[in-house]
Amino acid sequence: MPIYQTQRLGLRHLSLDDLPALNCILSDPEVMRFSIRGVCDEQATRRFIEGSLLSYARDGFGPWAVVANNTAELLGFCGIGHEPVGGRNEISLGYRLAKQQWGKGLATEAAEGALNLAFTRFELPRIVCLVEPENRASLRVAEKVGFQQFSDISFHRRPVRCYRMTRHDWLGTHPARG
Repeated sequence: MPIYQTQRLGLRHLSLDDLPALNCILSDPEVMRFSIRGVCDEQATRRFIEGSLLSYARDGFGPWAVVANNTAELLGFCGIGHEPVGGRNEISLGYRLAKQQWGKGLATEAAEGALNLAFTRFELPRIVCLVEPENRASLRVAEKVGFQQFSDISFHRRPVRCYRMTRHDWLGTHPARG
């Protein structure tokens, strides 16, 4: 059951039933090129889903399954979760879609949904988004959904742009959603 729907997508909790489909996505080297986790095997994908389930129980949010409204096919994940960034516990936006779904605007659509949940339902004060500068597609997604301010930092010994957005920023640019 979706917790959020857009025109083409639904966001719902991941479940262990998603393991085969999600593992196909997370085991693709192109999809995982910019992931600090690297390519996932089935055991790593299972741990990711189990961690998501714990996050839902603890916080009410986490990485959500991104599914097509018309078919319920799992297209990837998008959501928010705790991340240690620069010595602080931050809430970070993350997303991964199957390679076949790239270039259709779906990551932007899913990220907007996740941010709307973060800022309106969960009333979080701020969200960060960490993107490696070479990951041009993710940079575009971050900027399309409204991330503007960033600083260059090191994250897991990798250079990244750390974008920040506040709830005030989101509500100011998305007043109908507030």
